Amino acid sequence: MLRKYSGLILGSLLLVTVGCNKTANMRASSESRQAFMLAGDSMQFATVPAGAAGSPRRFIAVHHKLEVIAPESGLPKAWESVIAYCGTIECTVVSSNLVTKTGDAAPSGNVSLRVSPRDVKKLFDQVEKQGQIAQHATESEDKTTTVLDTEARIKNLTSFRDSLRSMQTKPSVSVKDLVEIQQQLTEVQSQLDSETAQRKILANETENVAVDITFTAERGRTSRSAWTPIGDALRESGSNLAASVAWLITAIVTIIPWLVLIVPLFWLLGKLWRRLRRKASSAAG
Repeated sequence: MLRKYSGLILGSLLLVTVGCNKTANMRASSESRQAFMLAGDSMQFATVPAGAAGSPRRFIAVHHKLEVIAPESGLPKAWESVIAYCGTIECTVVSSNLVTKTGDAAPSGNVSLRVSPRDVKKLFDQVEKQGQIAQHATESEDKTTTVLDTEARIKNLTSFRDSLRSMQTKPSVSVKDLVEIQQQLTEVQSQLDSETAQRKILANETENVAVDITFTAERGRTSRSAWTPIGDALRESGSNLAASVAWLITAIVTIIPWLVLIVPLFWLLGKLWRRLRRKASSAAG
């Protein structure tokens, strides 16, 4: 009886074992797929911005150049107004310069800013209040490749640095190897600091908008009378006379040193010529 059902019992145990193994394999496979999907999602998040699934993220550096014509008397105030407004938004003044009116030279100024993209329009609206925007040029530069290469170097250098630090803690490392590891660690850390600084510069260029504003004074129109050409001619004649006198003085100053040599030379030549004539006259008589 027992021998009769032994085959059935063994078959049932085999089916149970196979089913358990298949369930375990399916669970492990499911966990592996989930882990792979999570890893893929994390990698995709690093290269694709939010709201732009399926398209790689681009790093674009945008640069605006504006020329503003403002009244001559109000130009310094317009320049100060733009700088003051920059402090009320997400904006940084990189450089600024103001040249006041000196003599016939009109005042001028320029400002270089770094502005958050969402505040660029606010800045332009403020600039339009200061005068007429005579010129507005925009430049864009794709720095995606540079940013990705820099980030890859930072990642590799960080991993290499961490590996060197872990090697330092091993008790089997000799003193010689420890010195070499320390030297290499110093070099790697220096390279990592340089790449990190470069990444910050790229972030400032691609995450903010560069704006250069040049302020030019508006020239007022003056009416010309009928006597204006005569006045211009008198001024030009005086200028020409002064230029001629200056040229004559220059010529005299240039010739005087040569007169010290030329006058005695001509005197000697004249004396020699008279002597030769007297000899010729005596020989002929």
